[in-house]
Amino acid sequence: MAETETVKSQDIPFEGGPMDGRVLPVLLGPTGHPPKAYRIPVPAPDDGPPTVYVYRRVPRGHSKRLGLIQGWKYAYDPDDTSGGRLRWPWSKPSGKPGDTQG
Repeated sequence: MAETETVKSQDIPFEGGPMDGRVLPVLLGPTGHPPKAYRIPVPAPDDGPPTVYVYRRVPRGHSKRLGLIQGWKYAYDPDDTSGGRLRWPWSKPSGKPGDTQG
């Protein structure tokens, strides 16, 4: 029986929101990058709908010569309106108020 490769993870810092200053191990995808969005569901104390904190992946820094990304961190995104849905290139615009189309 063949041995399977171990699951890879990376310790990634969180900035802003309730997870500010914490570092968690995050599983990496097949490309070696962490997910673009990290959602943390927190159950409500009164059996209501859970609160979901959303963090977006942003570059931690860039190299001096080539400008390559040196790592990732997660930044708090309190205004997330994606609802966990995938955005495809052929999808219609979200139509958020304040957007100017034309």
